[in-house]
Amino acid sequence: MTHQPVFRVALRGDELLNNPRFNKGTAFTVTERKAFGLTGRLPYKVNTLDEQCERAYTQLQGRDSPIAKNSFLQSLKSQNLVLYYNLLTRHLRELIPIIYTPTEAEAISNYSHLFRRSEGLYLTFPNEDSMEEDFLEQTKGRNIDLIVCSDSEAILGIGDQGVGGIGISSAKSVIYSLIGGIDPSQTLSVVLDVGTDNKDLLDDDLYVGWRQERVRGEEYDRFVDKFVQLVRKHFPHSLLHFEDFGVSNAQRILKRYRDSHAVFNDDIQGTGAVTLSCLMAAIGVTKTKLSEQRFIVYGAGSAGLGITRQLRDAIVTMDSISVDEANSLFYLIDKHGLIKQSLGQANIRDDLQEFVRSDDEWAEVKENGAGEIGLLETVKKVKPTVLIGCSTHGGAFTEEVVKAMAEGCDRPIIFPLSNPSKLVEVDPKDANDWTHGKALLATGSPFPPAKMPNGKDYVIAECNNALIYPGLGFGAIITRSRRMTDTMIIAGARRLASLSPALKDPDDALLPDFADAPDVNFEVAVAVAEQAVEEGSADVHWKKEEAREKVRQHLWRPIYGEYVFDEEHGMA
Repeated sequence: MTHQPVFRVALRGDELLNNPRFNKGTAFTVTERKAFGLTGRLPYKVNTLDEQCERAYTQLQGRDSPIAKNSFLQSLKSQNLVLYYNLLTRHLRELIPIIYTPTEAEAISNYSHLFRRSEGLYLTFPNEDSMEEDFLEQTKGRNIDLIVCSDSEAILGIGDQGVGGIGISSAKSVIYSLIGGIDPSQTLSVVLDVGTDNKDLLDDDLYVGWRQERVRGEEYDRFVDKFVQLVRKHFPHSLLHFEDFGVSNAQRILKRYRDSHAVFNDDIQGTGAVTLSCLMAAIGVTKTKLSEQRFIVYGAGSAGLGITRQLRDAIVTMDSISVDEANSLFYLIDKHGLIKQSLGQANIRDDLQEFVRSDDEWAEVKENGAGEIGLLETVKKVKPTVLIGCSTHGGAFTEEVVKAMAEGCDRPIIFPLSNPSKLVEVDPKDANDWTHGKALLATGSPFPPAKMPNGKDYVIAECNNALIYPGLGFGAIITRSRRMTDTMIIAGARRLASLSPALKDPDDALLPDFADAPDVNFEVAVAVAEQAVEEGSADVHWKKEEAREKVRQHLWRPIYGEYVFDEEHGMA
């Protein structure tokens, strides 16, 4: 949307000024002020959006801490959506850490003490019987394209945050609109409040959620299923995004619903997709194939397993080998060491079974006192070409580990992806130094460039999910897809990889700069839409060749429209 749209608006006076979707504040024109009864409700001067952004940014700079800035922006969002998003667009790199990680984690952990007003839909276990009534009350008269939902068990590395998880659903929705171009008025943020096992919250008299221990088992599954069926019933073409579910539920829920609705789990599929893009760029530099790699994944939780499966599926699809052959390329390590048969069923989750290594192939490798094989021993035997960290075990990729890997390949691909930066498996500067500039690097948090032996700066790619998941979602939404297929995700990942600066200069970053995220996600959305139409997942009547223009036409941009009073529905 690059031109000024025209809206017929039935609101007047304070109702209009208090509606964040339509409020313009001092940007209402003289004509609009007369038509909507605003002349006496606003100061005389008519401001441009540029002037409003300048004022808001100055006010923001007056806040002396990230959490104070977060609070200011939350307030701005509740007043004027266009101004909020336009301001963020102008200062994208600076403000993303304020509205999302790491600052949003602090806001969520203090949610009950910072609470001012509702920011989404709160579905609470003891109110299960009225869930549909509550759902319809919140969505009445709205066209919902995107629903972001969390049960708050595994929030941003800070764990179980109970009802505060509405903050992550809301923040994720904002990213979809800010970077992906999805109309914020057509998004819904949801928290499934099934209790909390966070003792600090249970003991807090000001906690605003349901103060009971977390519901699990059949009762939990029934509650989640009731919510999903409401989404399928009332918004069958929406994208349902699951966010920060616990490791025992995330993969299980995704698997249960992915064949019956367009569902997406960013912790699993988004992390996997952006890592796949980064890896595709890296093998573009090394001139090898995915199926020629040997992978060690250090950390086998939701993110690590999601990455492993995404890479495995891409190998099967792109290199035409069997699932078993692709599985054999991966060596997963968790807190019990290398995942192999002798660890026993008690120490191996069901969802890891297809990646369990045979004891026979490790008979000659020395175990520690607990019968475990560690990272260094695995690296020395496997001679991996790819080392991925999702462990939050800071410093796990030691100098000895990195040098042992470098001995086994010319350009070691090392992705220490754990967040925040203090928990990263290796500082990319060290990995660069220890490999004499040979390593191809990407991290989960932003890091400064590392120096190459020739004195050139090596830009460290930030393997940020926001480079891809908004585009994946928009591509599914624009095509009204009933499923988010693996092939749609792979198509988006391939398009992102094709934009890698390293494909032009092998010593440049593996992924585009985050400041280019809106343009990058546009390309991802086009690729996903093209794939959805081509494979028949789409429920639209246009051709693959029209995808680019269709995505362009439906992009939402934070600009003010021209308002005409709707006399038929408005009140004088």
